Amino acid sequence: MSNRTKNVNQQPLHHRPWKKNVPGYLMVLPAFLVLAAIMFYPIFYTIRMSLNNVDISSSGYIFDFIGLQHYIDIFTNSVYWDSIWLTFYFAFVTVAVEIVLGLLIALAINKVKRLLNVSLVVMLIPWALITVVSGQMWSYIYNAVYGVLNYVLETLHLIDSPIAWLATPDTAVISMMIAEIWKTTPFVVIILLAGLQMVPKDQYEAASMDGANVWQQFWKITLPAIKGSIAVSIIFRLLQAFGVFDLPFVLTGGGPGNATQPVAMLAQKSLFQNLNFGLGSAISVSVVFFIIMLSITFYPLIRSVVKGES
Repeated sequence: MSNRTKNVNQQPLHHRPWKKNVPGYLMVLPAFLVLAAIMFYPIFYTIRMSLNNVDISSSGYIFDFIGLQHYIDIFTNSVYWDSIWLTFYFAFVTVAVEIVLGLLIALAINKVKRLLNVSLVVMLIPWALITVVSGQMWSYIYNAVYGVLNYVLETLHLIDSPIAWLATPDTAVISMMIAEIWKTTPFVVIILLAGLQMVPKDQYEAASMDGANVWQQFWKITLPAIKGSIAVSIIFRLLQAFGVFDLPFVLTGGGPGNATQPVAMLAQKSLFQNLNFGLGSAISVSVVFFIIMLSITFYPLIRSVVKGES
């Protein structure tokens, strides 16, 4: 084989002439066009609606261009910023608690070899439940008249009288967070448990022979080995939590007042209750903007953690 042939065969794919990859591009093109139509067209149409006053007629939508007026309206509205603050607060608190609880549960399940399959099945039950169903279930638990939570707390003499958990802003937000943590912690457990299963056992044996205790093994072996799984869990859960809608919609309806109204619910009310399609579209576009900024902020951190640079 000539040196020229060897050089061509050894040349990385991304350095080869692009014309050789044309058949592959043509095969991928139909799927790309379908995805583009499904994903990008609604985004551009929503942006267009956000720049217009939109009325409904028998022939369809009627657009009246007003520029950035809808964005000015939402950015100067305290209700919008209250929803943004609640969304960020809800996302970061629930994700932080889920990561800690998920890690503890994953470590416990990883130690119980005989009951591993049973533990996984039990853990998946809350996550597998439809959010509407789990939200309704938690509304029964929190009910001030016949709720199980008040009954248990009164039986244990921890409270003197029933508490209306969903009737005051502070307790309503905390109650909503507890319901979210209960449902989505299993998702974190599954990811972290998969990471734990990949840690070589001989590292623990060598550490034990060197006299390392359990705590030292966790900090020096376990945590560095699963930091990629932790990073993936954080970014996925943050993005999911920032778009939360169904749980507060079922559990509290955004109340009392607007205390538990995330920004996704605010957009839904503008679009489908008030039929203000332009304003609702502007809120939706702003949510996408915040999610993009959140991703840009966390991407370098996640990338460095996964690559082991931090």
